[in-house]
Amino acid sequence: CVGGAAGIGVAAQRIRSPYARTAATALATWAVLGGTTLAREGAYMADALERDDLERARRRLPHLCGRDPAALEAAELARATVESLAENTSDAVVAPLFWGAVAGVPGLLAYRAINTLDAMIGHRSPRYQRFGWAAARLDDVANYVPARVTGLLTVLAGPDRRQALAVLRRDGHRHPSPNAGRCEAAFAGALGVTLGGTNVYGGRTEHRPTMGDGPKPGIGDIRRAVRLTGMVSLAAAGAAVVASHLLRRSGRNRGPGNPKGRGRVPPPAPHRP
Repeated sequence: CVGGAAGIGVAAQRIRSPYARTAATALATWAVLGGTTLAREGAYMADALERDDLERARRRLPHLCGRDPAALEAAELARATVESLAENTSDAVVAPLFWGAVAGVPGLLAYRAINTLDAMIGHRSPRYQRFGWAAARLDDVANYVPARVTGLLTVLAGPDRRQALAVLRRDGHRHPSPNAGRCEAAFAGALGVTLGGTNVYGGRTEHRPTMGDGPKPGIGDIRRAVRLTGMVSLAAAGAAVVASHLLRRSGRNRGPGNPKGRGRVPPPAPHRP
């Protein structure tokens, strides 16, 4: 599945017309990014909880995460929302932009295929115990660098940079996921809250270490997390544009006779009989 998605991207990048190639890149980028939807879901949860409509919030939570919402009260729904916003800022925005900058349209489409497969079959369950492990491990590899980039961008964009960096360095490795903890720890420090605790997934209970030093997130912290997600997304977009430009410029300056990229290759000397 991932190879097929990447192959479509390779074909799109080989289109001769620069206008059609640009349009294909724009379409692929629009298709794989989920920042707008992520912010909309966060705002929906905030609105439902502000109106004290727990049933509406519980029905909506599965749009953000796989946690069982049936018995969750307002405080736990708020925590689940903030944690999901933090983790999905990487999955829905930073990671696809990272791979798009590194590998163009094939990177964009291949990453979205990897992340979607992980969401479909990568979670642990009796049904997918063996079938889904490859999707889960591949997603861990694809998100290793982007998750850490997300943590650093959160430090730069957050309202409390010093605390965000301190919590990221201290607690980022404590999460059972090799990547999600970096995002959640940075958000916890930036927002001045504590994330983590007991979560229930389809009848299976997990006790996760806490990250951060403040109180548990409240309803008002959801909108703060939505704003932080937007700031990190903008920073990631700017960084992706710069990185893509530098990588392609470096690639143009390299050639068979210029392996180290030191300036342009001079033209051959004229033949003198």
